[in-house]
Amino acid sequence: MIHSTSSSDRTARTDAVSLVPQKPVVRGPGADRFSAEQSAALHAALAAQPEIRPEVVARGKELAADPSYPSTAILRKVGEALLKSPDLTQDES
Repeated sequence: MIHSTSSSDRTARTDAVSLVPQKPVVRGPGADRFSAEQSAALHAALAAQPEIRPEVVARGKELAADPSYPSTAILRKVGEALLKSPDLTQDES
């Protein structure tokens, strides 16, 4: 039974806070789905890009010549991220 005092606005609130902590979903290899439409769109977007982007090559050369790149802080963060990431090649069964 629907009471007349019930709110008719049942849209989801984006500002609502979940009381149950959400566990991140870890997908193993092969969990992605293929869509021919998406594949065609990606191929079209790739075809629209130049094969060699001179500004990116120039930026890469600048960074390669810079002895302080990447910084020690960046290297530490990358190392920590690698160490904390799960190894998806290991069988967890």
